[in-house]
Amino acid sequence: MYSEWASLSAQITANSCGAQCFSVLNKFPASAGREVVISVVKQLGTNLGITQNAEPSHLVKDEEVRWCMDVICFGLSLPLQEHETIKDCVNVYCEWLTALHPQPRISVPKPICEDANLYARQIINHFHNLFVPRQGESSDTIKRQAVLCHRVLRTLQQTAQISQHMDRETWDTLLLFLLAINEILLAPPTVKDDVGDQLCERVLSVLFEVWLLACVRCFPSPSLWKTLQESCAMWRHRIALVDQWNRVNLALTARLLEFSYGPDFTQLKNAGDEDGQLIPAGMTNDCVAQTWYRFLRMIGNPTALCSPHIISKSSHFVQWALTHEKGAETHQHPCLQMLPQIFLNAIRGISSQVDAFLGLSKTALISLTRSSANAAPTTPTSGPPSASSINSLPSIGTDLRPPLSVARPKCNSILHLFGEWLFEAAHIGGDTWLQNRKKQACEASKRPSSMIMENRKGSISLSQPNSLNDPTSLPPTLTIDKYESGRAEAIGTLCKIFCAKKTGEEILPVYLARFYMALQQCLKITESKECDETLASILLHSADLFRLDLDGINVLLPGFIAALEIVLPDKDLKLKTQAIAFNRTELRRSAINILLSIMVLPLHYHTLPIRNLTSDTGEKVLTFLQLKSRLMNILMNALQVETDAQNTHMLLGGLLLCVQDAVTFEDTELGGTDHLSGPGVQHHEENLLSSAGSDRSASLASGTVSFGAQTTAMSSRDTGSAHDYPSLTISDDISVEFTHEFESVASYDNAHALFVRATYLVCHRLISSWKTDLNVSLAALELLSGLARLHIRETDSLVKIFEPSQNITIISTDALECKRAVKWICDYICYQCSRPPPAHSKDLHSTIVAAFQCTAAWLMQHPYLLQDKDCLQTVLEVVELGISGTKSQSKNGDLPKFKDEKELKPASMRVRDAAENLLTIILEQVGYFPSECGPESISSLLDELALMKHCNSLPTGDGSVGVCNAEQAISKFKYFVTENSTILALLEEPLGNDQDPQPTVTLLIRGPFGRHAWTMQLRHLPRSKSGVKYHAVNPGRPIPMNDITQRPECEQKNFPEGVDKVQPCVADYSIPTIDQIREQYGANVISELEAMLENQSIHEKLAWAESDNSIDSLSHAQECVPPTVCHEFHAARLFLSHFGFLSFEIRDPHNPIESLGPPQRPLIVLDTKSTAFAMDLDKLDKLSARTHDTVYCFYVKAGQTSAQQIIGNMAEDQSYDSHFANMLQTLGWPVQVAEHSGWTGFAHNSWSLKGTSIPADRYQSNVSSESNYNGAQHVLYWADVSSEIAFVVPNAWNLRYNSEMDACSLSSNCSDQSTMSNVWTRGDDAGSLKSKPRNLSLELDTNTRNKEPVPPTRRKGNVSKPTLLVQAPAKIFLVWLESFEDYLNFPVEDLLAYARTGEELQSMQLPRAADCHVIFLHSLQSGLLRVKLLGPPGRMSFATPLVDGMVLSRRVVGNLVRQTALNISRRRRLDNDNYQPPHVRRRLKVQDIVQKYKMDLSEAELLAHLFQRSI
Repeated sequence: MYSEWASLSAQITANSCGAQCFSVLNKFPASAGREVVISVVKQLGTNLGITQNAEPSHLVKDEEVRWCMDVICFGLSLPLQEHETIKDCVNVYCEWLTALHPQPRISVPKPICEDANLYARQIINHFHNLFVPRQGESSDTIKRQAVLCHRVLRTLQQTAQISQHMDRETWDTLLLFLLAINEILLAPPTVKDDVGDQLCERVLSVLFEVWLLACVRCFPSPSLWKTLQESCAMWRHRIALVDQWNRVNLALTARLLEFSYGPDFTQLKNAGDEDGQLIPAGMTNDCVAQTWYRFLRMIGNPTALCSPHIISKSSHFVQWALTHEKGAETHQHPCLQMLPQIFLNAIRGISSQVDAFLGLSKTALISLTRSSANAAPTTPTSGPPSASSINSLPSIGTDLRPPLSVARPKCNSILHLFGEWLFEAAHIGGDTWLQNRKKQACEASKRPSSMIMENRKGSISLSQPNSLNDPTSLPPTLTIDKYESGRAEAIGTLCKIFCAKKTGEEILPVYLARFYMALQQCLKITESKECDETLASILLHSADLFRLDLDGINVLLPGFIAALEIVLPDKDLKLKTQAIAFNRTELRRSAINILLSIMVLPLHYHTLPIRNLTSDTGEKVLTFLQLKSRLMNILMNALQVETDAQNTHMLLGGLLLCVQDAVTFEDTELGGTDHLSGPGVQHHEENLLSSAGSDRSASLASGTVSFGAQTTAMSSRDTGSAHDYPSLTISDDISVEFTHEFESVASYDNAHALFVRATYLVCHRLISSWKTDLNVSLAALELLSGLARLHIRETDSLVKIFEPSQNITIISTDALECKRAVKWICDYICYQCSRPPPAHSKDLHSTIVAAFQCTAAWLMQHPYLLQDKDCLQTVLEVVELGISGTKSQSKNGDLPKFKDEKELKPASMRVRDAAENLLTIILEQVGYFPSECGPESISSLLDELALMKHCNSLPTGDGSVGVCNAEQAISKFKYFVTENSTILALLEEPLGNDQDPQPTVTLLIRGPFGRHAWTMQLRHLPRSKSGVKYHAVNPGRPIPMNDITQRPECEQKNFPEGVDKVQPCVADYSIPTIDQIREQYGANVISELEAMLENQSIHEKLAWAESDNSIDSLSHAQECVPPTVCHEFHAARLFLSHFGFLSFEIRDPHNPIESLGPPQRPLIVLDTKSTAFAMDLDKLDKLSARTHDTVYCFYVKAGQTSAQQIIGNMAEDQSYDSHFANMLQTLGWPVQVAEHSGWTGFAHNSWSLKGTSIPADRYQSNVSSESNYNGAQHVLYWADVSSEIAFVVPNAWNLRYNSEMDACSLSSNCSDQSTMSNVWTRGDDAGSLKSKPRNLSLELDTNTRNKEPVPPTRRKGNVSKPTLLVQAPAKIFLVWLESFEDYLNFPVEDLLAYARTGEELQSMQLPRAADCHVIFLHSLQSGLLRVKLLGPPGRMSFATPLVDGMVLSRRVVGNLVRQTALNISRRRRLDNDNYQPPHVRRRLKVQDIVQKYKMDLSEAELLAHLFQRSI
């Protein structure tokens, strides 16, 4: 940069030799000069005002001043023993320099004041004598010299700062003086505790600070800049030079960023306040830019620090080598042992500047020290490999890496500045570097040994070419491996630069090529398979490398996989040296991030070859598919040994991604044929996933699972010890370079093998290691739920389960694995429930609830499991444990304990509710979901109105139906409540399709788990045997038979023969004889009885005679007519009686416990005459028995930041990526809102019967396209047995609709403000109940654990609004980004207005942007999708399977997004104290209806009510 300019090195050399600092007193003996100095300086010092008041100087002529200055010049060169004299000389000169100040001191001579610049230049030159090192001085005198030098430096710096009169010549003199004293102090080799060592940092800081000041006042000439650059090259063996260089560079960079990128750019914070004031206030922007670039290039290429021969070329090192008593080489000076640390500090400084340009503003980016005491130790590997400090880990799901600035420069610009240095530094010690050194040595050997003359100062370097490049001549502390810390910092910085690539940004191919070559060199694994500092630095800073669309990045895939195989699978990381200081958890997290970004590549690129960067064609070309087994092993082994919660969370998400992707790939891509297996047969020893091998059936038959060469029994999971874990390590005989035969290993890597291995591993770790951690347990249970939903393609290995009790055989590929998984989950629940009371907490109960939900998922997807007796017994025992708190049989041999003998003590009400839900699913839904109604409803689609429309007994005169509204339909039903939780609606009218006159009752059951409709008939024969009955009006008379049969007369015997021989028993005497009665009651009574009998016989004979003479007698011809068929039955009474609802409680009056309190009636009658009854029933029907969630989908084009722009993308005239539309179709199935009976995303029209939804003409969207899923006409919907979710794509219609709905809600609720204002308070007017009210979380009170838990009590207050009891409405957004950087400016707050369900006003909690969960998807050029998750920083915010930074395949994106949204919602419900499950809210609503409409009837009144007909 300064090649055309002359250097001022000769002038500096002259100053160093003392040519301008020579006094006339040097011509006299030293003692004479000393006496003169003492006399003169002592007198001058008395006038300075130090010991007495200052007086005007007596020196009034120039000659007098020059003579005195000549004396002082000699005095400054006196030996240090004359410390007081030297001190007086310094004081005089420092006072005289105030002539340059705005207000000079009174003691300054008049000639100096008149020509201050001339005399100041002379004074500055004379000061040189003070800084000349004295030989042989003691450390005490050297410290005194250092104090005086500090005084001079402080005076010169202060003068430069406040002087307004300094001309250019004076500035040049001052700068040359500072260069000269730095040269004389710093150029020689470092000697500990000499004056140069003590003043090193101070003289450098003054030089740089004054130089910066000169750039403002009088910009230095190019010659001075060139001289500064040459001088600094001679001081590079001083660590303070690099530290001060970094300090100035960072300060200048901070100012440069301010005006280059504006105030919005992330500001760089320096380590101290002084560094912030380092740049003079008056420096212009152009001056800052010029100065910054010149300082940046001041010390040259930092890689020269790795060559001690270059650093030791100066004449001072040659002089040391010549005078060394043992004849050492120049590069063997002990001070050069600091070169590795100096190199590291230099690269750190560059790295800090790169961070500043990227917007990574961190306080104290590097250690900027001012004292040598704070200097880093000499061990080059003792410092951290990264400039960024590792802080304590925050909550799970947060990213430790700060976000890059949006306004950051392009990667090419940063590489133009620093790329050359960083690329060279990254190759230090690598194969390429060694080859270049050998090449240089070969070229140098062709030249004869010579004395190489330097162009600077004529210094001589005794450089022998052979020794110059011979690494064996270097001391052990300077071998090339000692520079690894700096190399690691350089490659880490390069990784940060390339990871800062923006969407669509182009990086020059030459930079990509050099970067890939450097990474390939640094990723080479040694035979010892240890993690060195370079490898750790690459992994720490390359988390985003494979998700940025870098051209050709996949050529590095084998190298990165080999690096991951070193870091992730082993529990104890093998470090090359223990001096490496970094956070191992953070290293593993970054490695896991890389793993998650490359997991889908093998199945995405399949058989595409991976090119090798080198030109070696002898190696076989790898394909992507050959790497799949290695990736699976890394993932499994990492999950086996991982101990950090967040890392485990990420690995679990990646595991489900792998299994899901493999299953979907085999279903869609392979088309039923297994292309994963290659030719040839693979031996079992080479199998990486032997659980799916040929010996699998044998191991499964014995109840074991085989991994590798070991077989671990199922019983080992109970021990939980580490040595019982299956062998999951990678075989050592498998090399990095795969052979062609290794393709057959993929046959063991299919979806089924992954499913088996993942299920076993996760279940094993869950019950052994993860059960005490909330987030890991939830993530594991979420993964198991996801595995349960997978439908794996049939394989050749079928498992048969024979159930002898039911005489059936179940054939399944995964039956035993599924059974084992359910057994493990049940064991997990048992363990959690059995933990001691101090361990029972909200988090523990949350894991139990999640485990019950996971069990339900397995049973729903694999209903054949309930046909296995052992599995059924295990599940029902766990259900019993959850509901009651204990099992009926603690052990197999114990006698079962019945329900009425057990004390009801569940772990908590939440656990009890979850167990009840699982029991209901087992009894009602397993094997029957979805029902005929479809998955959008688990309840019947019939209500009272629909049933009455099918009733044919109520036609009107004009043929229309007589029931036209709900109130009229309800009046035809009888309503009863049983168990205070189930409403029975009974209709005694037969339906129109009933042709058989039987006692019929139609029953609507409204319970906690939905609404169900049943029709029952009382039949004396089954339908198959009853046949068709013939009912004729006149069946005719049968033909009489006149044959008179001869009846033999026989004597009737009342008793068998021989009865008299039987000995009478006591029972024979129980009936008294007539004589005994006569004796007991008297003869009169017998006489009366006989008279009554005689009278009765007379009356009967008269009656028979009269009947024979009447026309109705049998003698007249009268036909038999059958009675008319009965069409009217009291079917409700029959039903209630037959089902035991009318068995009233019989109390023992002698039992005080039973005699207390009102009788518990099995049936409560409801009064249906109230007009509000129909409304409450409708509100109950509007309470879904499943959870419901809504996800709002948005499409963001590149650069869009406003809500209006984003919403406008969904207009008809707008185009967007077709893959976005395809992704929407995989989220759920489209439904028509008008015909939909499930959740629609809007509260007002959800859960409505088909054809009865609210007309919404005024809310209809103008866009009628089938792909318009804004909720007006169509919406995307998905549901399972326990949850339903709607996917809404908002457009402009949603804002208008939400505004109108808000206005309607406010106007309708204005009269209820007094009630709504108190909805969250628990009323104190609870009647006679004076105890502490239960909280809304339904947790059991700890002080009542020894009593039977109180059932969920009805909530006081306005319970008519059930949504008040649910959580605050948190929103989930799914955002498709064209440009990934737009996630930083996504307007969540503005888009909340488009994301309303209608529940917000009811709950009086409007959603906040801080509570929203956002799932960003960015489409890469490769066709894959990058995931970014944002959400509140809670403990349970982020759910699996999606993980921040994961790269997905389009095959699985819809499934994984849906699972993640559902799991996020489930976690929020688990974490919410006020949340109540749907069936609990329905039960509370039923209890509220009972309290409002119950009829207090006695037993007689209840029975009488049954005989009353409905209206």
